[in-house]
Amino acid sequence: MKSRWLRLTVLAFALAGAGAFLTLTGARPLPPSEPVPAALTAPPAVPPPIARTAPATVLVELETVEVRGRLADDAEYRFWTFDGSVPGPFIRVRVGDTIELQLTNRADSEFPHSIDLHAVTGPGGGAVATQVGPGQTGGFTWKALNPGLYVYHCATPHIGAHVANGMYGLILVEPEGGLPPVDREYYVMQGEFYTMAGAGALRLFSYEKARAEQPDYVVFNGRVGALEGERALQAKVGETVRLYVGNGGPNLVSSFHVIGEIFDAVYPEGAVGSGPQRNVQTTLIPAGGAAIVEFRVEVPGTYRLVDHSIFRAVEKGAMAELVVTGPDAPGIFAPRP
Repeated sequence: MKSRWLRLTVLAFALAGAGAFLTLTGARPLPPSEPVPAALTAPPAVPPPIARTAPATVLVELETVEVRGRLADDAEYRFWTFDGSVPGPFIRVRVGDTIELQLTNRADSEFPHSIDLHAVTGPGGGAVATQVGPGQTGGFTWKALNPGLYVYHCATPHIGAHVANGMYGLILVEPEGGLPPVDREYYVMQGEFYTMAGAGALRLFSYEKARAEQPDYVVFNGRVGALEGERALQAKVGETVRLYVGNGGPNLVSSFHVIGEIFDAVYPEGAVGSGPQRNVQTTLIPAGGAAIVEFRVEVPGTYRLVDHSIFRAVEKGAMAELVVTGPDAPGIFAPRP
């Protein structure tokens, strides 16, 4: 037992040397088994449901990357990201899991970065432990106490600028027994971009517009058209679809709606501890919040996902597509000549 506590003490000092914050008061020794690597997926993919029935120690490794990419057909942007995507990877764990999180800031970054996970119980959600400069690594260990769908984001000052540049994502803490099975799961996250002209097609971050809450773009999954055309979400008639929907913000509340569908179930603000709301047309998702929505697709066609603050959809890009294939359902919907 003494040797196990000694290993914990050494781990605490190692983390503290990387700028970590860890409280050992009342802590229990970590399980002796090696941690299980987390399955991380880039949007709009979601890792498969967790099959195990008992908590485990899970290793989550993330890298902060600053990368130039496409914001719209006529605009590029230098995004700040987790693992190179906006939003960052979808993380899936189970309530009761012990998560060993490691954050590396790539050496070619210009700025320090960190991570605050809203699922964490502890100071700063982990941000104090992970303030890392270019080429540095930090981390911390935490226990998933509360099931639900949670936002994570960078929390390095100026926090708003890091979020506005794309540093956010979702983590699902599954309840005991998991969520009810569905046919398809997708990861969709709204965010705003505040820009000014740069060289050529490059757009630069505008602090003045961000402070005034006047975005040029309000988009799903990091760019205009990220989930349209060849990149549209897919389903078949008769399937059940679950969307994990987040709102990175940093400023606006989303009025999330699927045109032509009614949500059979909504877990508002990502809360899965009680039963869902039923037969919901539009659900509010605050900045820094999330929701889980589920519906069965009955009629083939193209369904548009929008922020129903409608000028954001029509003028600023907050629109995506779900393409449903399969037989017609004239008893439910039929155009008339």
